[in-house]
Amino acid sequence: MTKLAPTPGQTVGPFFGYALPFEGGERLVDRTHPGAVRFYGHLFDGQGNPIPDALIELWQADENGGVPTAEGSLRRDGYSFTGFGRTSVDDNGLFSFTTVEPGATAEGALPFFMVTVFARGLLDRVFTRAYLPEASGSIADDAFLASLGDRAGTLMTTRDEQGNIRFDIHMQGDNETVFIEHRQKD
Repeated sequence: MTKLAPTPGQTVGPFFGYALPFEGGERLVDRTHPGAVRFYGHLFDGQGNPIPDALIELWQADENGGVPTAEGSLRRDGYSFTGFGRTSVDDNGLFSFTTVEPGATAEGALPFFMVTVFARGLLDRVFTRAYLPEASGSIADDAFLASLGDRAGTLMTTRDEQGNIRFDIHMQGDNETVFIEHRQKD
């Protein structure tokens, strides 16, 4: 029997600029949609510098809290909301999606965006959540956010003067965003 030699571990990337983004990946809905909102932010490293070579994915419920089951995010039909988007960051670490605000998926639950980050130096993608700014007064009522203590604030978005939603992601440092372990069911 031939024994295979172990190979060194590989990080995810840097291949984000040409292999994974797809045309329209950042548009979950058209800008003309009555509930369209811009969800955007910057990705920072531990020193507060923008990370220019990363990929951001957005997973979310629809406006009514329904978890989308429609397929076709790579070739959107313009009518079905798939709840998924993907975009690369620019040279300043900026990412931006056009989407709708998610609704609560259960009575009493706080609505949130699920965000996935692929960036240089990571051995695997990382997951986090971005809660709507209106949830900041309800942190104590949410078991998950309450368990984070002072760090819950890293998962809160802000609303700019146009009503758009901003969420900056800090990979390390004093303002490090809370990342969530995600396990797939066997």
